[in-house]
Amino acid sequence: AARAVRGRGYFGVHTWVAVKPRDAADFTVYEVNGWRLRRTGSAVNVDHRSPDSRWFGSRPDLLAEARGDGADELIARIEQAVADYPYADTYRVWPGPNSNTFVAHVLRAAPELRADLPATAIGKDYLGTPFAAKSPSGTGGQLNLFGALGVLAGIEEGVEVNVLGATFGIDPLDLALKLPLAGRVGWPKATAEAGE
Repeated sequence: AARAVRGRGYFGVHTWVAVKPRDAADFTVYEVNGWRLRRTGSAVNVDHRSPDSRWFGSRPDLLAEARGDGADELIARIEQAVADYPYADTYRVWPGPNSNTFVAHVLRAAPELRADLPATAIGKDYLGTPFAAKSPSGTGGQLNLFGALGVLAGIEEGVEVNVLGATFGIDPLDLALKLPLAGRVGWPKATAEAGE
């Protein structure tokens, strides 16, 4: 995740997923962006680049990773989730579907990552229909009305309320508050790791 481009960076982050199977020469980066949709008819972008490249000058933060045994099977599920993304032909900065909607969708196929998307990942709560789903970390569930109003509760995320795309929450396991603009405020969070 990295702060979004231009003024949007004050409010939110852009997220993406990077994978590298055992014998691959390069990382494959999967992300969604609006300009890709306008150029090609699909918002999903597949690229071979460094997974931790800056996003328009913003340094990214690693949210979760998996290495070693089982990683290739996890990558296969991630690639299938990318292929199954239901909003490849739609992009809206607010309330979604957008890059964060895409990453939340992909993460639901990889619950062992236990990834907790930042409170500033506007669009992460956009579910479309149905209005209920597992939380992106796979440790709880959420209800949401088109990214505009909802609740989420999960072991990894804590409890979150989504109002007009803004996330307010508390993460008791990590002793942190989740706030619009500021993101996560509290004890430093370690990167989730799986498969070590």
